[in-house]
Amino acid sequence: MNNIQRMQTSPRMSQAVTANGFVFLAGQVADNLQGDIAKQTQQVLEKIERLLQEAGSDKSKLISVNMWLADITHFNAMNDAYENWLGGRDQPTRACAQSTLADPNYLIEITATALLNTGA
Repeated sequence: MNNIQRMQTSPRMSQAVTANGFVFLAGQVADNLQGDIAKQTQQVLEKIERLLQEAGSDKSKLISVNMWLADITHFNAMNDAYENWLGGRDQPTRACAQSTLADPNYLIEITATALLNTGA
């Protein structure tokens, strides 16, 4: 059964899509671009947590996370914020690369895939 639900849609994209027991998140960036990499990472992870909750999931159900850093020298500081958010458990697979992002003030973009909560 293909039951697709799109959340927070715009003319160009949805922030989250659920299908076949999974939730797929669009790339998330910080809203406040004044912060350093740790602050932007924390903001993005909080957005991911809210989207997962809205979709019927949570960070313990993460399967895969992809990250793009504007500057790979921020890798260690980003990891500190990310590891703190995970809390030392439920680590998903992950990829991280340096990339030019859509706005030069974005320091990080993250997308994620998670299982939906089944109630079991």
